Amino acid sequence: MAISFFQKISRAIVGRSRVDDDTLDAIEEALIESDMGVDTTLKVIDALEERVAKDKYMSREELTAMLREEIEGLMQGVTREFDLDSAKPYVILVVGVNGVGKTTTIGKLARKFAAEGRKVMLGAADTFRAAAVDQISVWAERAGVDIVKQQMGSDPAAVAFDTVKSAAAKGADVVLIDTAGRLHNRIDLMNELTKIRNSVRKAVPTAPNEVLLVLDASTGQNAFQQAKEFARATDITSLALTKMDGTAKGGVAVGLVDQFGIPIRYIGVGEGINDIKDFDAQKYVAALFDENEIK
Repeated sequence: MAISFFQKISRAIVGRSRVDDDTLDAIEEALIESDMGVDTTLKVIDALEERVAKDKYMSREELTAMLREEIEGLMQGVTREFDLDSAKPYVILVVGVNGVGKTTTIGKLARKFAAEGRKVMLGAADTFRAAAVDQISVWAERAGVDIVKQQMGSDPAAVAFDTVKSAAAKGADVVLIDTAGRLHNRIDLMNELTKIRNSVRKAVPTAPNEVLLVLDASTGQNAFQQAKEFARATDITSLALTKMDGTAKGGVAVGLVDQFGIPIRYIGVGEGINDIKDFDAQKYVAALFDENEIK
């Protein structure tokens, strides 16, 4: 059975009668093991050290509560209201490397938005990966939404343009555009994403309204590196974390929000088409510190 975030922290604190350097070192190790990232971990440890400086003797419950408050503060530091009704069509470019669940996330979001009564259209602009167009076509069918696609190898920017143009003509509410998940060369990535952004802007001047980066929460430091590369290549406005149901390293969300200042909007919690949720920072932190919650 996976060891939860709460269990890692509890093991770091248990049996210690005072908050000394050894205690803080143990907490630091637990946070890093939970994939919170070194920079964010050190920020939390420094804050704890300052708070306990006047009172070295604290109960496990008091120290845990203090740690929770610090993490809650980091998660609440980056918030943004999302309004899918602020533009029509509301265009979302979805980016992320292959294998993180990008296309699956698009399918889940399409189903979610359609279930809310919105008219949704997908754009199959990942035209380089074999079977990518077929994969998103299957998700479009499952979600019961329209899709614009061309043959594999087609110009992604042209597909994106056609998608947005068609969505505007047909009165679609939301457009989700799948993009190629290649990260072998940052310059190529930047040029391709810039071309796609310019293309959709030609179709609808206000587009894109959002650039959603999909990351696999179970990959730990790889998720940080991917976020760094994509943030350099384009203006990421929000994150979606997949595989949040199967990782014991729940701290990755805290580190991503703290280090990149980008809000998490959605989390994937399973393989089913309905297994996606709006991210709630308060509930997320509560789950981290729930002794019955195995992340």
